[in-house]
Order: sequence, then structure tokens, then C-alpha cells
Amino acid sequence: MPTFQYKVRSNNGQVITSTIEAESIDQVRNALRQRGFFIVDIKAPATGLNADIKIPGMDRPPGLKEVAIFARQIATMIQAGVPLIQSLVILQKQTTHKGMQETIRKVRGDVEGGLSFSEALTKYPKVFNRLFLNLVRSGEVSGNLEVVLDRVSGFYEKELELRGKIKNALTYPAIVLVFAIGITYFLLTTIVPQFAGILDELGAEQPPLTLALVAISNFLQHQLWLLVLIIAAITVGLRAYYQTKQGRVVIDTLKLKVPVFGALIQRSTIATFSRTFGLLMSSGVNIIESLDITKGTANNVVVESAISNAQLSVMSGDPMSNALATSPVFPPMVISMINIGEESGALDQMLNKIADYYDREVEEAINSLTAAIEPIMIVVLGGIVGCIVAGMFLPMFQIINALSNNA
Repeated sequence: MPTFQYKVRSNNGQVITSTIEAESIDQVRNALRQRGFFIVDIKAPATGLNADIKIPGMDRPPGLKEVAIFARQIATMIQAGVPLIQSLVILQKQTTHKGMQETIRKVRGDVEGGLSFSEALTKYPKVFNRLFLNLVRSGEVSGNLEVVLDRVSGFYEKELELRGKIKNALTYPAIVLVFAIGITYFLLTTIVPQFAGILDELGAEQPPLTLALVAISNFLQHQLWLLVLIIAAITVGLRAYYQTKQGRVVIDTLKLKVPVFGALIQRSTIATFSRTFGLLMSSGVNIIESLDITKGTANNVVVESAISNAQLSVMSGDPMSNALATSPVFPPMVISMINIGEESGALDQMLNKIADYYDREVEEAINSLTAAIEPIMIVVLGGIVGCIVAGMFLPMFQIINALSNNA
């Protein structure tokens, strides 16, 4: 959607310059007049040779890290008594991320134009998700905006920490796997053909292992494109299947059942669910809307279904824990703690305790995974190299033995 620059005058005579996204200049005029502004000037976005040149990858949109920093900084300034607009002006100057800087500039202009902070943020759903927007709105209503923003920043920081731990745990095996594939490809396409040529010249009888290695080598040298095509077709097919309702159910269910990784996904899912739901509840968002928002952050249809059932259960007057108990995702311990929280009226505190507990569980699972993957990858790589060496040298040993016997 195009971005228009405008200059208007408010009822008290203040001149405001900002930007707005709209489909046409008429839509901009109508929006500004509805706010009660006197329009001074509207500039349409440049086109053709006058348009700004955007290089792919250079205009990366703000991510979770930038939003977390934004929430932390603005919460700190508001707690220190700095007005909201002045806080936005300071953040706009200090932010180094170009996309976030531009977003803050637009938000500041909208707030100066009379919109509330939450209304201004709503215009940028790609930056500020539904969870963030609802929490800010609840903070404005309750008059505790700085408290809510502080909680949001803490939530995002823990989320980033969890993602970082999982990423670090998977980085080492990914690097080892790349090296293993590279070494295997080099051996099969360079070393194996040379040995195969020598064996053919000597007329040696090749055992099944050697024949298999030679066949794989010939395939990689002459028909590698077919392997790439098969992998690409499988990838595209799985993605297309995942877009279907049945595909999401099947694949998301399998994710939770994969050995080792399934337990890690389940624990991280419970931690995210508990922290998100607890944050919304403690910030004053009603339980129905909290469940609806939390459902949208699950990224797993099995978890979404469990949360939807819990939402229906609450709407019908039944305890939420009864519905969650039917889901394979939530273990009995979690259900018991949620049930206690419902009965005691301290559900948000209990959810935070569940989140802290499963954060530790995720960390322990990651440490165990990292410790187990290293020897497994070494054994696998050693096994591959060993098979190739054995396949090449077994015929040589047979030739040497035959020569020795003849001598």
C-alpha cells in the first residue's frame, strides 16, 4: 500500500507533518478530515525514476528483537516521567534499525495527530502483533502502560533467549552435517572413481560394497540434477500438503512425536503458551480473548485445537483445565497446576510458574541434545568414511592375497 506524506493543521492551530498508508489520495483526504484536520498539503509517493530504490535484504522489517528493545526503552522512559510523544522522538533518533526508525516516526506522527498509542500501533501489524497491541490497549485502559510495556519486553526477551538456545543447540550439528555431506561427496566423486579405474585395470573382482559405491559415484557425477529435482519436489510437495487442513494435523502431530526433538518442541510450546496466557491475564485482558490471542501464537494445529476446546469450555462455564486434559500436549502436572490456579483465583501466577519450570526443562533438554548429537554425528561421519575406505581397499586386499598365493 502506498505511503503518502501530509501536512495538516489541527483545531488549536498546531501544524502536523507525518505519513499515512492509503490506496489513494482521496482516501487520505477523507481520513484526515474525519480526524478534524485542516489539510495544508498531501504528497503522493514517488514513482518511476523518482521512486526510492530499495535493495532486497537492505530494508529488513523490524523483528522480535527490535520490538523487545522498543518496548523496554519506552517503558523505562515513561516510568522516568518522560511524555509519550517525547519518548517516541528520542527513540526515533536513537534507533539504528532503519525499518524500526521509520515505524517509530510514523507512530509518533499518528499520536501527534490525535490517535491513541494503541491505535497508532494497529496500523503496523507486520511489526506489532496482536499480542502486543492488546497488551498496550489494556495498559492504556488501566493507566499502567509503562508496567504493561515492561512485562511485554520481559516476555519478548525470554522468548528471544529461548529461541537463541534452540538455535545454538542446532548450529553445531548443522555445521557437522554440512561438512559430512561435503566430505562424502568429495570422496564419492573424486577418490572412488580413481580407485574404481585402478581396480578395472587390474581386473579385480569387486565385492557388493564396492559395486554399490561405484554406482553411487556414477549417479552423483552424471545424474546429480535428478537427486536435486527429487529433493525439490519432496520439499514443495510437503509445503503444499502442509497448507491443507489434513496436512497440518498430520505434520504437526508428527513434530510432537519425533524422538528427542518432539519432547523439546512440546516443552517449548508449553512454556510459550503459559507465559503468553499468563502475561495477558495479569495485564487485565479477559480470559476468552487471552485464549484467542494465545491460540494465534501456538504455530501448531494440535495446540491450537486444545486451546480452542479450552476456550469453548470456559464460554460454557466449565473449567479450562478439563478441556486441556484431553490434549496429548499438556501433561498431568500442567493440568493440575492450571486447575489449582483456577480454583484459587491465581491463574496468572500459576501460569508464570509453569512457564519458568518448562524454561528450565527446555534448557536441560537442549543441553542433553547437544551432548548426545556430537558423538552421534562423529560416529555417523566415521561410519560413512569407513564404508568408503572398506569398499575401496577390500578388492586391493584380495589382489594382494592372490599375488601372495601365486608367489
